[in-house]
Amino acid sequence: MDMGSCSSKDVFALQVQGNSMAPEFQDGAVIVIDPQGHVKDKSYVIANLNGELVFRQILIHGGEMTLRVLDGSEPESQIEDLKVIEGVVIQQAGRRRKDRKFYRPEGLS
Repeated sequence: MDMGSCSSKDVFALQVQGNSMAPEFQDGAVIVIDPQGHVKDKSYVIANLNGELVFRQILIHGGEMTLRVLDGSEPESQIEDLKVIEGVVIQQAGRRRKDRKFYRPEGLS
């Protein structure tokens, strides 16, 4: 039995490090990621760029896809396809992403 592991399809949480995604996501914010989430223009995503997991916003225009940080501190990265996307941010601790439909009702643990 493999205790402590999770399926790549399980929703998971990460803590934001740094302010590159401010003002929407501050340093220390906890975000919830759905590996099976629907990627669309301006979604916030976790992507695997050259073996490193990064938190970015995806911009999709025509056939081009770009990953960017919100504060402009890093250059945008062009991606060929969605295979680099590890998941879509569906919630921030204390704040729910308005474009998601299914959440646990308040008061349930």
